[in-house]
Amino acid sequence: MSELNKIALKIIANGKGILAADESTGTMTKRLESVNVESTSKNRLLFRETLFSSAGMKSYVGGVILYDETIKQSASSGKKIPELISSSGAVPGIKVDTGAKTLANSPEEKITEGLDGLRERLKEYYKLGARFAKWRGVYIISKNYPSKLSIYSNAHALARYAALVQESGMVPIVEPEVLMEGNHTSEDCFKKTSEVIKKCYDQLDLQKVELKGTILKPNMILPGQNSDEKIDTKKVAELTIKCLKESVPSEVPGIAFLSGGQTEKEAAKNLNQININNNTNFIMTYSYGRALQQSALKFWSKDLSNIKGTQEVFNHRAKMCSLASQGKWTEEIEKV
Repeated sequence: MSELNKIALKIIANGKGILAADESTGTMTKRLESVNVESTSKNRLLFRETLFSSAGMKSYVGGVILYDETIKQSASSGKKIPELISSSGAVPGIKVDTGAKTLANSPEEKITEGLDGLRERLKEYYKLGARFAKWRGVYIISKNYPSKLSIYSNAHALARYAALVQESGMVPIVEPEVLMEGNHTSEDCFKKTSEVIKKCYDQLDLQKVELKGTILKPNMILPGQNSDEKIDTKKVAELTIKCLKESVPSEVPGIAFLSGGQTEKEAAKNLNQININNNTNFIMTYSYGRALQQSALKFWSKDLSNIKGTQEVFNHRAKMCSLASQGKWTEEIEKV
């Protein structure tokens, strides 16, 4: 287990965080089409390879979550993608769930699937070079949701996944995401997120998951996207830290937040304040997808051959996230 703890710390310690490049082909197609780039296997690989071979990887990225297509591809140099990531000092990881489907007897809600055949898939991913894995449960907030059925079902699935991942010699990222969609208040988000996370740890305990060899990937505490509530960064940090202190066992080495619909700047600013206020023993860092890639994607879409320029945009964004994970980000540095 000390080996898994070492991997977890390598991913999130020393001002590093996670690049979530695990968009499914469908999601990546939407991202590329939004900037008028054709979604071919070649273009998807080219954009990701551009990021994975950037200078920012060495300084700011401790782990990269890959999708099934990407972990099996090779870079233009001939190196396998996991080798390319490892050569920068980062740890290759893999998304292993098969997506959120309608939850039986609660059609408004989702349950994440993918436990069938997971043990065998994990063995294959380990051979391909993955040393951590990710599974995402999603929850909605409204008057009646998340239901007890959704909270229990997703916690149970996350815990069974985590046990299998540790059995295979990898670190599980436990990602219970309470979505920003809706008009709920930050207080609603605080209550529901706390309930969701506590149930996850009840189930992880039942499945005998060793918490020192895990990473939690939660949402920050924010009002819903359609809420009238205006909340400042200090309040976000205060509520988020309070939720995690009360819900997460102290053995967990660190927390890597998802950006969950925040802009790149919001995600950096809120993470920075969380670290300024951090009075826990948890490392608080990032596991961002869009909030690390969006500016680079927009820049790259104008000229797919401008690798160096795209990497410079990505390096700046990764540096901002790294500074935020240490409470050293400022508006002035952001503009440089």
